[in-house]
Amino acid sequence: MKFNPDGNTGKSSILLIYTGGTIGMKVDPAEQALKPFDFSQILEEVPELGKFAYRIDYCTLDSVIDSADIEPSTWQTLAGLIRDKYDRYDGFVILHGTDTMAYSASALSFMTEGLTKPVIFTGSQLPIGVARTDGKENLISSVEIAAAKDSDGHAIVPEVCICFGNSLMRGNRTSKVNSEDFRAFRSPNCPNLAEAGISIRYNTNIIIRPSDWDRRPAFHTSLDTRVSILKLHPGITPQVVRNILCGPETRAVIIETYGAGNAPSREWFLDLVKEGISMGKVILNVTQCLAGSVNMELYATGKRLKDAGVAGGYDITTEGALAKLFYLMGRTEDNAEVIRGLDENLRGEITK
Repeated sequence: MKFNPDGNTGKSSILLIYTGGTIGMKVDPAEQALKPFDFSQILEEVPELGKFAYRIDYCTLDSVIDSADIEPSTWQTLAGLIRDKYDRYDGFVILHGTDTMAYSASALSFMTEGLTKPVIFTGSQLPIGVARTDGKENLISSVEIAAAKDSDGHAIVPEVCICFGNSLMRGNRTSKVNSEDFRAFRSPNCPNLAEAGISIRYNTNIIIRPSDWDRRPAFHTSLDTRVSILKLHPGITPQVVRNILCGPETRAVIIETYGAGNAPSREWFLDLVKEGISMGKVILNVTQCLAGSVNMELYATGKRLKDAGVAGGYDITTEGALAKLFYLMGRTEDNAEVIRGLDENLRGEITK
């Protein structure tokens, strides 16, 4: 890992972590192709950062990664890096490709418990070297938010967040909803934590703060990734459902159901759900809808799932559900404990 500490002092210190993605690309003049630029030149590319008078250090992962290739091992690397550098910086900004940013932000939110400092994910739809890039505004806003402190000297937003398109969102509440617009992410079930306009307006009422500002966070890097996702659709076959729900290598399955948590009423479907649960699977019900919540008491089909032992996901995103299962299963082999954890609001990921 390339790490470049800056000797300058300032009112706040920020560590930029580049994992890969569009924001860190420039056109190579010789090959006329996009390539990662040297982050030692970050102030040349974004000179506005120098006006903050912050100390801004940077590091780049040993191998920059297209976000489509992100793996849980990358999350473990990021969590370990933040853990090791935590006492040295006031905030962290992670530059990341947009395709899997919501997965990574969700994962880091569960892997970091009791944060007292911001961890801000950002990126861009256009490379930072392009004239109309959104990368500069996203990066500048992320750095300013990561450095922001209240009158007591505490971080204003001590959470894992995504800053994109002038909005600051809780990381485990976001989904990428647009591949072309500069407002690529949305947090439909949780208000934005801040909006960046002429000034940055913080929604202080919903920002999560630690119970003890002096306690160092706990970092959880043990993950169990034996999770599959079953998206229901008309015409789905028993063979497909069986392969996912009853697969021998799967410990948990997320079922993306219709509406408020509804599923087919056919007996074969419920029988396969029961079979999966009898095999010791954790099955979690989340809605396919972008906004709204699972309520398995509302309709008969949902109630049958609940009676069979399916856990309800409330209004969690699929990205958040996956990360939460990875985290909970990494902490215990007891599925009953995992199910209890799914019902708890651990990092602001669900509304209860």
